[in-house]
Amino acid sequence: MSRRPVAVPPGARAAVEVRAADLTAPGAMAAAVADADVVVHAVAHIAGGTTWRIEDGDAAAERVNVGLVRDLVGALAARPRREPATVLFAGAVSQAGPLDKDVLDGTETDRPAGEYDSQKLRAERLLLAADAEGVLRGVSLRLPTVFGYGPGSVARDKGVVTTMARRALAGDPITMWHDGTVRRDLLYSADAARAFVAAARHAGALSGRHWLLGTGRGEPLGAVFGQVAALAAEHTGRPPVPVVSVEPPAHAEPGDFRSVTVDASAFRAATGWRPEVPLAEALRRTVAFCAEGAERNLP
Repeated sequence: MSRRPVAVPPGARAAVEVRAADLTAPGAMAAAVADADVVVHAVAHIAGGTTWRIEDGDAAAERVNVGLVRDLVGALAARPRREPATVLFAGAVSQAGPLDKDVLDGTETDRPAGEYDSQKLRAERLLLAADAEGVLRGVSLRLPTVFGYGPGSVARDKGVVTTMARRALAGDPITMWHDGTVRRDLLYSADAARAFVAAARHAGALSGRHWLLGTGRGEPLGAVFGQVAALAAEHTGRPPVPVVSVEPPAHAEPGDFRSVTVDASAFRAATGWRPEVPLAEALRRTVAFCAEGAERNLP
């Protein structure tokens, strides 16, 4: 289910039917999940096509980020009596809020600061309440900073790592709102996808709570962007673009300046999942995908 028609990835292991729909339309969610055994809910409101940041009281964002989960729960509750469907929800590590600790393990008390994280938390709570009522089996996977492309990518990555790869390939400086020592747990998209597959296979053990995903490593963003600049230079034949600090914009949030590392040992113990793609290789693939022009055809 997509906003627009997309190509089925080559080498797909199953028969794939792509449906383009506006899930906010009446009845659209119920039609989408009518016969589903497993639902992966990865819908989010992306303002202006480039950012997840939203203003307080943004009704359009609330309709997508929270309302669609409410529609999903209602649709599954209204189905004829059958084995409850498994719903995997793409949450965010940032739902916990800007905490005074660098390593998160999922035991934190949630105190989201921004509207996006508050909406994601409300949606997650709707899902887990439905799990407690027996309507569905709900699993929330809280994601860190996910980035990158694979050969079968069908949508444009709007995250910070790929954005900076585009800047470097265009010859523009890579900019940071800090001195580069701020760390992020960076998870490659293929490893994130494998985590959802693992969660579907172990839904019985996972349902009813949230789980954190991550690599267990906090990477200094200045060093990461330096790698991106060097990889881009290999494609352009020009010297690497500079990585520079700039004044943060007015819409910057406290979490933008805090380091985050994720301890995902609980999820690993329950499923056996672990990240497989080293950061250097993930960055190489991402920059190459952008440099080769493959993403120009992506919606």
